[in-house]
Amino acid sequence: MPFHCQLAHGSPTGIIPGFTNVKELYGKIAECYDIQPEEILFCTLNTHKVDMTKLLGGQIGLDDFIFAHRKGQTKEIEITKTEDALGLTITDNGAGYAFIKRVKEGSIIDKIDYIKVGDHIERIDNKSLVGCRHFEVAKLLKEIPKGATFTIRLVEPLKAGFSHIGPRTNPGPGKKSYGSGKQTLRLKANGPAAVEDAPDSLSEAAVEKINSLLESFMGINDTDLATQIWEMGQNKTNTMNFAEAIDNSDLEAFGFTDDFIFELWGAITDVKAGRLKK
Repeated sequence: MPFHCQLAHGSPTGIIPGFTNVKELYGKIAECYDIQPEEILFCTLNTHKVDMTKLLGGQIGLDDFIFAHRKGQTKEIEITKTEDALGLTITDNGAGYAFIKRVKEGSIIDKIDYIKVGDHIERIDNKSLVGCRHFEVAKLLKEIPKGATFTIRLVEPLKAGFSHIGPRTNPGPGKKSYGSGKQTLRLKANGPAAVEDAPDSLSEAAVEKINSLLESFMGINDTDLATQIWEMGQNKTNTMNFAEAIDNSDLEAFGFTDDFIFELWGAITDVKAGRLKK
């Protein structure tokens, strides 16, 4: 199943076929444009801008247009942690790079002009973070003592050479606009990708609420993880069954606390009872 693609800073349109997960997708894009897969920081859907609401994750609409953001300038900033929290929400690209998804207004990081949404967190002091998941990076940042000074090395996305690239928004009669489909390609870490119906409003409400809990408790934002938690919990009948399912899955590696699992279960039951709606 082929998808259209461009490099976000400007390129001809490429056709990307035959991939089942994000790493394979990056490999196909790199092959198309004769670059190394490691040069790709992340992809957005239907926009060349660094728009964190359009990040490519585990699902791609069948009509979506993919934009690949390459590595740009590297920068090192010395930061003193004057408050308990830095004000960062971390996500990752599913292929070894964690980056900044959101900066809290008025926070320590918000006051540093050089740090931007979309920057890949490559290193903290002498520790490389390449290959680390978002929750590992968030935990490391959280554990830096208040009052300590550390150096963070960031890699920003390559900036666009011009501002009018992208899929046409008005393709004309008989042509379909991008990003308007009702079906998605679900990418899976293990096993083949599968075409599924787009999430319904119930699932969207659940994922949004679970993502807000992930951000509050862990400093991460991950729609794929939130979707996995919802799918794991929606058919469970009580907290114990839900907790046991997490412990017996790959989610066990996240080290969710009992309090956090209780909050997740509360969100799931609220959605199922119709108390939370998108």
